[in-house]
Amino acid sequence: MDLQPITVVDAFTSVPFAGNPAAVCVLKQDQPAAWMQSVASEMNLSETAFLLPEGENVYRLRWFTPKVEVKLCGHATLASAYVLWEEGHAPDGKPLHFDTLSGRLTAERKEEGWIALDFPSEFAVESVCPPELRRALSVEPLFVVKTDTTFLVEVADKEVLLGIKPNFDLLVQSGCGRVIVTSRADPADEYDFYSRFFAPDAGINEDPVTGSAHCVLAPYWAKKLGKNNLHAFQCSERGGELRLSVQGERTVLQGRAVTVLKGQLIGLA
Repeated sequence: MDLQPITVVDAFTSVPFAGNPAAVCVLKQDQPAAWMQSVASEMNLSETAFLLPEGENVYRLRWFTPKVEVKLCGHATLASAYVLWEEGHAPDGKPLHFDTLSGRLTAERKEEGWIALDFPSEFAVESVCPPELRRALSVEPLFVVKTDTTFLVEVADKEVLLGIKPNFDLLVQSGCGRVIVTSRADPADEYDFYSRFFAPDAGINEDPVTGSAHCVLAPYWAKKLGKNNLHAFQCSERGGELRLSVQGERTVLQGRAVTVLKGQLIGLA
Protein backbone atom coordinates (compact mmCIF):
# COMPACT_ATOMS: atom_id res chain seq x y z
CA MET A 1 0.00 0.00 0.00
CA ASP A 2 1.37 3.40 -1.03
CA LEU A 3 1.34 5.82 1.91
CA GLN A 4 1.73 9.61 1.92
CA PRO A 5 3.39 11.15 5.01
CA ILE A 6 1.63 14.15 6.51
CA THR A 7 2.79 16.39 9.36
CA VAL A 8 0.81 18.87 11.47
CA VAL A 9 2.79 21.89 12.63
CA ASP A 10 1.78 24.77 14.90
CA ALA A 11 3.11 27.93 13.24
CA PHE A 12 3.92 31.36 14.68
CA THR A 13 4.54 29.83 18.10
CA SER A 14 7.33 28.01 19.91
CA VAL A 15 5.03 25.89 22.08
CA PRO A 16 2.54 23.17 21.07
CA PHE A 17 -1.20 23.85 20.86
CA ALA A 18 -0.80 27.57 20.22
CA GLY A 19 -0.28 29.55 17.03
CA ASN A 20 -1.92 28.30 13.83
CA PRO A 21 -1.90 24.60 12.91
CA ALA A 22 -1.20 23.59 9.32
CA ALA A 23 -0.91 20.17 7.72
CA VAL A 24 2.07 19.67 5.38
CA CYS A 25 2.41 17.02 2.65
CA VAL A 26 5.74 16.65 0.85
CA LEU A 27 4.45 14.80 -2.21
CA LYS A 28 6.23 11.88 -3.81
CA GLN A 29 4.49 12.72 -7.09
CA ASP A 30 2.03 15.30 -8.33
CA GLN A 31 -1.60 14.83 -7.30
CA PRO A 32 -4.85 16.26 -8.72
CA ALA A 33 -6.23 19.42 -7.16
CA ALA A 34 -9.44 17.56 -6.29
CA TRP A 35 -7.44 15.10 -4.18
CA MET A 36 -5.60 17.93 -2.42
CA GLN A 37 -8.92 19.62 -1.68
CA SER A 38 -10.29 16.36 -0.27
CA VAL A 39 -7.27 15.97 2.01
CA ALA A 40 -7.62 19.57 3.20
CA SER A 41 -11.30 19.01 3.93
CA GLU A 42 -10.45 15.83 5.84
CA MET A 43 -7.76 17.58 7.89
CA ASN A 44 -10.21 20.43 8.59
CA LEU A 45 -7.44 22.88 9.50
CA SER A 46 -7.33 26.45 8.25
CA GLU A 47 -4.69 25.38 5.67
CA THR A 48 -3.13 22.23 4.29
CA ALA A 49 0.07 22.72 2.24
CA PHE A 50 1.27 20.50 -0.59
CA LEU A 51 4.91 20.57 -1.71
CA LEU A 52 6.35 19.06 -4.87
CA PRO A 53 10.16 19.14 -5.44
CA GLU A 54 11.12 21.06 -8.61
CA GLY A 55 14.90 21.41 -8.20
CA GLU A 56 17.59 21.97 -5.61
CA ASN A 57 15.85 23.69 -2.66
CA VAL A 58 12.97 24.65 -4.98
CA TYR A 59 9.41 23.42 -4.42
CA ARG A 60 6.01 24.04 -5.94
CA LEU A 61 3.71 24.99 -3.07
CA ARG A 62 -0.09 25.03 -2.98
CA TRP A 63 -2.41 25.84 -0.07
CA PHE A 64 -5.99 24.65 0.52
CA THR A 65 -8.52 25.57 3.18
CA PRO A 66 -11.25 22.99 3.89
CA LYS A 67 -13.23 24.70 1.09
CA VAL A 68 -10.96 26.42 -1.45
CA GLU A 69 -7.44 26.82 -2.78
CA VAL A 70 -5.86 30.15 -1.77
CA LYS A 71 -3.24 32.32 -3.44
CA LEU A 72 -1.16 33.14 -0.37
CA CYS A 73 -0.75 31.65 3.10
CA GLY A 74 1.90 32.64 5.61
CA HIS A 75 1.51 30.12 8.42
CA ALA A 76 1.39 27.10 6.09
CA THR A 77 4.50 28.38 4.27
CA LEU A 78 6.26 28.71 7.61
CA ALA A 79 5.13 25.19 8.52
CA SER A 80 6.30 23.88 5.14
CA ALA A 81 9.79 25.33 5.52
CA TYR A 82 10.00 23.96 9.05
CA VAL A 83 9.04 20.44 7.88
CA LEU A 84 11.50 20.47 4.97
CA TRP A 85 14.38 21.33 7.30
CA GLU A 86 13.33 19.29 10.34
CA GLU A 87 12.58 16.11 8.38
CA GLY A 88 15.73 16.29 6.27
CA HIS A 89 14.16 17.01 2.89
CA ALA A 90 16.37 20.09 2.43
CA PRO A 91 19.81 21.19 3.74
CA ASP A 92 19.43 23.05 7.03
CA GLY A 93 21.60 26.05 6.21
CA LYS A 94 20.28 26.95 2.75
CA PRO A 95 17.27 29.12 1.85
CA LEU A 96 14.19 27.47 0.39
CA HIS A 97 12.35 28.76 -2.67
CA PHE A 98 8.64 28.19 -3.29
CA ASP A 99 6.83 28.65 -6.60
CA THR A 100 3.25 29.64 -5.78
CA LEU A 101 0.17 31.40 -7.14
CA SER A 102 1.68 34.57 -5.59
CA GLY A 103 5.03 34.13 -7.33
CA ARG A 104 8.37 33.06 -5.88
CA LEU A 105 8.56 33.09 -2.08
CA THR A 106 11.70 32.48 -0.02
CA ALA A 107 12.24 31.06 3.48
CA GLU A 108 15.46 31.44 5.45
CA ARG A 109 16.36 29.96 8.84
CA LYS A 110 17.39 32.46 11.52
CA GLU A 111 18.72 32.22 15.07
CA GLU A 112 16.74 30.81 18.02
CA GLY A 113 14.29 28.92 15.82
CA TRP A 114 12.95 31.90 13.90
CA ILE A 115 12.16 31.48 10.20
CA ALA A 116 12.00 34.48 7.84
CA LEU A 117 9.56 34.50 4.92
CA ASP A 118 9.98 36.96 2.04
CA PHE A 119 6.43 37.84 0.92
CA PRO A 120 4.87 40.49 -1.33
CA SER A 121 3.60 43.58 0.50
CA GLU A 122 -0.07 44.39 -0.02
CA PHE A 123 -1.13 48.02 0.19
CA ALA A 124 -4.67 48.96 1.17
CA VAL A 125 -6.50 52.15 0.21
CA GLU A 126 -8.91 54.17 2.34
CA SER A 127 -12.49 52.95 2.07
CA VAL A 128 -15.96 53.77 3.29
CA CYS A 129 -17.11 51.23 5.86
CA PRO A 130 -20.15 49.37 4.48
CA PRO A 131 -23.10 49.52 6.91
CA GLU A 132 -23.30 45.71 6.84
CA LEU A 133 -19.67 45.46 7.96
CA ARG A 134 -20.29 47.83 10.87
CA ARG A 135 -23.35 45.80 11.89
CA ALA A 136 -21.55 42.47 11.52
CA LEU A 137 -18.71 43.61 13.80
CA SER A 138 -20.89 45.73 16.15
CA VAL A 139 -18.04 48.20 16.46
CA GLU A 140 -17.33 51.78 15.46
CA PRO A 141 -14.15 51.85 13.34
CA LEU A 142 -11.49 54.52 13.66
CA PHE A 143 -10.31 53.94 10.10
CA VAL A 144 -11.12 51.54 7.26
CA VAL A 145 -8.98 50.53 4.30
CA LYS A 146 -9.46 47.84 1.66
CA THR A 147 -7.45 45.60 -0.64
CA ASP A 148 -9.00 43.75 -3.57
CA THR A 149 -10.29 41.02 -1.28
CA THR A 150 -10.08 42.18 2.33
CA PHE A 151 -11.26 44.99 4.58
CA LEU A 152 -8.89 46.23 7.29
CA VAL A 153 -10.69 47.92 10.19
CA GLU A 154 -8.79 49.82 12.87
CA VAL A 155 -10.49 50.04 16.26
CA ALA A 156 -9.79 52.12 19.36
CA ASP A 157 -7.77 49.69 21.47
CA LYS A 158 -7.06 46.08 22.36
CA GLU A 159 -10.09 45.87 24.67
CA VAL A 160 -12.44 46.74 21.81
CA LEU A 161 -10.60 44.30 19.53
CA LEU A 162 -10.96 41.41 21.97
CA GLY A 163 -14.65 42.18 22.54
CA ILE A 164 -15.71 41.74 18.91
CA LYS A 165 -18.13 38.87 18.30
CA PRO A 166 -18.78 38.93 14.56
CA ASN A 167 -21.99 37.97 12.82
CA PHE A 168 -20.32 35.58 10.36
CA ASP A 169 -23.46 34.93 8.31
CA LEU A 170 -23.88 38.65 7.72
CA LEU A 171 -20.23 39.00 6.73
CA VAL A 172 -20.70 36.36 4.03
CA GLN A 173 -24.11 37.55 2.85
CA SER A 174 -22.93 41.15 2.53
CA GLY A 175 -19.81 40.26 0.54
CA CYS A 176 -17.53 41.42 3.40
CA GLY A 177 -16.33 37.88 3.98
CA ARG A 178 -12.67 38.59 4.81
CA VAL A 179 -11.91 41.17 7.48
CA ILE A 180 -8.80 42.13 9.43
CA VAL A 181 -9.48 44.07 12.63
CA THR A 182 -6.54 45.75 14.31
CA SER A 183 -5.59 48.13 17.10
CA ARG A 184 -2.51 50.05 18.12
CA ALA A 185 -0.73 48.63 21.16
CA ASP A 186 -0.16 50.61 24.34
CA PRO A 187 3.32 52.23 24.38
CA ALA A 188 4.21 50.11 27.42
CA ASP A 189 3.43 46.84 25.58
CA GLU A 190 6.10 44.69 23.94
CA TYR A 191 4.12 44.70 20.69
CA ASP A 192 3.45 47.50 18.22
CA PHE A 193 -0.05 46.38 17.23
CA TYR A 194 -2.65 43.63 17.66
CA SER A 195 -5.03 42.02 15.19
CA ARG A 196 -7.71 39.41 14.51
CA PHE A 197 -8.70 37.93 11.15
CA PHE A 198 -12.09 36.62 10.03
CA ALA A 199 -12.60 34.69 6.77
CA PRO A 200 -15.99 32.93 6.92
CA ASP A 201 -16.30 32.92 3.12
CA ALA A 202 -13.24 30.62 3.01
CA GLY A 203 -14.60 28.32 5.71
CA ILE A 204 -12.53 29.92 8.50
CA ASN A 205 -14.61 32.01 10.90
CA GLU A 206 -11.54 33.20 12.82
CA ASP A 207 -8.03 32.26 11.75
CA PRO A 208 -5.66 31.74 14.69
CA VAL A 209 -2.61 33.49 13.13
CA THR A 210 -2.53 34.83 9.58
CA GLY A 211 0.76 35.53 7.82
CA SER A 212 -0.86 36.88 4.64
CA ALA A 213 -2.93 39.39 6.65
CA HIS A 214 0.33 40.82 7.99
CA CYS A 215 1.40 41.61 4.42
CA VAL A 216 -1.39 44.20 4.67
CA LEU A 217 -0.99 45.05 8.36
CA ALA A 218 2.77 45.61 8.27
CA PRO A 219 2.74 48.34 5.57
CA TYR A 220 -0.35 49.90 7.19
CA TRP A 221 1.24 50.19 10.64
CA ALA A 222 4.71 51.00 9.30
CA LYS A 223 3.27 54.14 7.73
CA LYS A 224 1.19 55.04 10.80
CA LEU A 225 3.94 54.43 13.35
CA GLY A 226 6.86 55.66 11.23
CA LYS A 227 8.90 52.48 11.63
CA ASN A 228 9.59 49.58 9.29
CA ASN A 229 10.48 46.92 11.89
CA LEU A 230 7.46 45.83 13.90
CA HIS A 231 6.48 43.28 16.54
CA ALA A 232 2.91 41.98 16.30
CA PHE A 233 0.53 39.66 18.11
CA GLN A 234 -2.65 38.11 16.66
CA CYS A 235 -5.23 37.90 19.42
CA SER A 236 -7.10 34.72 18.58
CA GLU A 237 -7.88 32.15 21.27
CA ARG A 238 -4.61 30.34 20.40
CA GLY A 239 -2.59 33.50 19.70
CA GLY A 240 0.59 34.00 17.70
CA GLU A 241 3.66 36.23 17.52
CA LEU A 242 5.31 37.75 14.44
CA ARG A 243 8.35 39.90 13.73
CA LEU A 244 7.86 42.05 10.64
CA SER A 245 10.11 44.09 8.38
CA VAL A 246 8.62 46.25 5.60
CA GLN A 247 11.02 46.52 2.68
CA GLY A 248 9.11 48.44 0.03
CA GLU A 249 7.26 46.01 -2.20
CA ARG A 250 8.21 43.10 0.07
CA THR A 251 7.40 42.26 3.68
CA VAL A 252 9.56 39.85 5.66
CA LEU A 253 7.59 37.89 8.25
CA GLN A 254 9.37 35.95 10.96
CA GLY A 255 7.87 33.25 13.13
CA ARG A 256 8.66 30.01 14.91
CA ALA A 257 7.06 26.58 14.62
CA VAL A 258 6.71 23.21 16.36
CA THR A 259 5.58 19.76 15.17
CA VAL A 260 2.57 18.29 16.98
CA LEU A 261 1.55 15.28 14.85
CA LYS A 262 2.96 12.92 12.21
CA GLY A 263 0.92 10.42 10.23
CA GLN A 264 0.36 8.62 6.95
CA LEU A 265 -2.41 9.20 4.40
CA ILE A 266 -3.75 5.96 2.98
CA GLY A 267 -6.14 7.26 0.31
CA LEU A 268 -3.99 8.41 -2.64
CA ALA A 269 -5.43 9.53 -5.97
